[in-house]
Amino acid sequence: MAETLVVAVSGINAVDNPGPGLGVIRSLKEDPELEVRAIGLAYDAMEPGIFLDWLVDRSFIMPYPSSAEEDYLARLAYVQQVTGLQVVVPTLDAELPIFIKGEKQLEAQGIKTFLPTWEQFELRSKQRLLELAPRLGLSLPPTEAVSSYQDLIKALDRLGFPAMIKGLFYKAYRVHTFAEAEGAFQKIVKEWGYPVLVQKVVHGEEVNVVGVGDGQGGSLGLMAIKKLWITSLGKIWTGVTIKNQDLIQATERFLEEIGWRGAFELECIATDDRIYLIEINPRFPAWIYFATGAGINLPARLVRAALDLPVEKDAEYEAGRLYIRYTYDLVTSMDTFQRIVTKGET
Repeated sequence: MAETLVVAVSGINAVDNPGPGLGVIRSLKEDPELEVRAIGLAYDAMEPGIFLDWLVDRSFIMPYPSSAEEDYLARLAYVQQVTGLQVVVPTLDAELPIFIKGEKQLEAQGIKTFLPTWEQFELRSKQRLLELAPRLGLSLPPTEAVSSYQDLIKALDRLGFPAMIKGLFYKAYRVHTFAEAEGAFQKIVKEWGYPVLVQKVVHGEEVNVVGVGDGQGGSLGLMAIKKLWITSLGKIWTGVTIKNQDLIQATERFLEEIGWRGAFELECIATDDRIYLIEINPRFPAWIYFATGAGINLPARLVRAALDLPVEKDAEYEAGRLYIRYTYDLVTSMDTFQRIVTKGET
């Protein structure tokens, strides 16, 4: 019988804007050669993953990532003490700086991760995409960085509507009027500061690639998809696997150029004559189980790499595999809720 691996995963907020955590956990539990005990890292007592005990074996409330780094890492040390935690798979953007900067401390405690370096993390910021996209053979929608309301108005005059108002690392709002743009601009400045990016919306097919970089210029598996139906929040509801060689080659160049280590997602728009790079996410997307269902279990490969276990690296999958997200109703007792509220753990 395989040794039980204790793996903590965040992003178990399976709501209308779901986190990737449950897809990661589901993938780990479907690897026939891994025996995984899944620990959910939550930020709110009402996160649905806490209550899905057939997937999440235990849950712990964590300090918000905006809190002091030492408080966050101390809470992880407690989780390890009571569960025997071996690997953490962070899945939310705001957590990654803590985990990347705290990697050596976690390693010293016996907690493994498989993450990009800080330099790699900064290279995929939205502002740096201006220089990165051409190196990958991709285009970038017309984009301007602004640091004042006056610059915002001037940029919108040049780029027109609809436009995207984006923070350097997090948050993006689609706007159709100057009033909407001002509101989005103020929200981003308040939360993330300057500069703010203004980007022209390009129209085409939304295509994405998910994968895991091995940290040496190669991959531990890649898969490309096309979004067929998205929600009002811009999240995929249905999609299909595709074989787009230009997109895959651009992704391989990204790995070669950056030496990316860990999970990633390239978000792109494909038109008749080019592919536009929209964003590079430094973690698994919420639809990560799509890759597992199509035959490439990327979360399991990442955990294997973190533990220096043998890792399958093939990227063969069938085009035309369909992904459909669905909602699910759960009725349960109040016991779990009371425990998580009073003790901060289940």
